[in-house]
Amino acid sequence: MQLLPTMTTADVRDRNARVALLPVGSFEQHGPFLPLITDTVVACAVAREIADAYPVLPLPPLTISCSHEHAAWPGTVSVSARTLHAVVRDVAGSLRRSGVERLVLVNGHGGNYVLGNVVQESHGAMALFPGLGDWEAARRAAGIETPADGDMHAGELETSVLLHVQPELVRPGYESADHLADERPHLLTLGLAPYTDSGVVGRPSLGSAAKGRDLLASLVTSFGEYLAVLG
Repeated sequence: MQLLPTMTTADVRDRNARVALLPVGSFEQHGPFLPLITDTVVACAVAREIADAYPVLPLPPLTISCSHEHAAWPGTVSVSARTLHAVVRDVAGSLRRSGVERLVLVNGHGGNYVLGNVVQESHGAMALFPGLGDWEAARRAAGIETPADGDMHAGELETSVLLHVQPELVRPGYESADHLADERPHLLTLGLAPYTDSGVVGRPSLGSAAKGRDLLASLVTSFGEYLAVLG
């Protein structure tokens, strides 16, 4: 799967998209079997499937975001919420100057809380996708067995998406890496480390390529409503 769009400026002109997609991933630990770029791969996979189905402009991903809760593990890199906020606003401003008035943030990392505020401040010019309802519908469509609260990190959903779009990135060991920690009351204060030694919270052993395929198909369907709302 290509993480970067390869369109030329002529391709963009001919596409004449009114809405752009900005995948927002992260660079953070995903246990010993998924890569640090997992959230970026997920966000790009969602954006690619959407761009294949709708007349939108796919942008290259933001690959480092707000992963502070994963700082206890080697390799994790973060920027501040303030920086992420500013970058997204700058991207939106640049798009407007080139004639693309609407921007959808395709978020692959649950810790990017600030993206919701950026969208709120846009006064109808941005949307955040997928929403909680979209994820829940996709989980049902794909037959994801682990509840959303339990499937928090490097679990069934993320493993399934990577097994579908880039199975070569999934290393051996996910079949025996399940770890549940549904109660995480001080996650924002203490980070994830008190709740998992491996960095995994979920059941990656239940992941499959078929579930990843069906989950992405459901999200593509859900996106149609967002496009209609943006006008």
